Amino acid sequence: MLLVSFVAKVRDGSDKGRSSFLEGSQKAAQSMPAKEILQEAKKLHKVSESLDALAAQHAPISEALSILSGSVRNSATLLEVLVALRLGPVRGLDSVVN
Repeated sequence: MLLVSFVAKVRDGSDKGRSSFLEGSQKAAQSMPAKEILQEAKKLHKVSESLDALAAQHAPISEALSILSGSVRNSATLLEVLVALRLGPVRGLDSVVN
């Protein structure tokens, strides 16, 4: 739900602080092809899965690993949203994300 709200604010420009950050980084993002950014998001999703697996194996630190896993997964999702909002649709997306 928070992500949907963030996306809506970025689209309509009502989130000025974050919007200016995205605008400032838009030039940098355009220099790196969207597929490469999505590859990094895919790697982050795999790291998140690995952290979840470690959490299941190590009870004393499972809560901390689960929290980190969620943060990494959220970062991956934000990269995907950034590409979708700022760089548009990507050809061959299925082969990159899946």
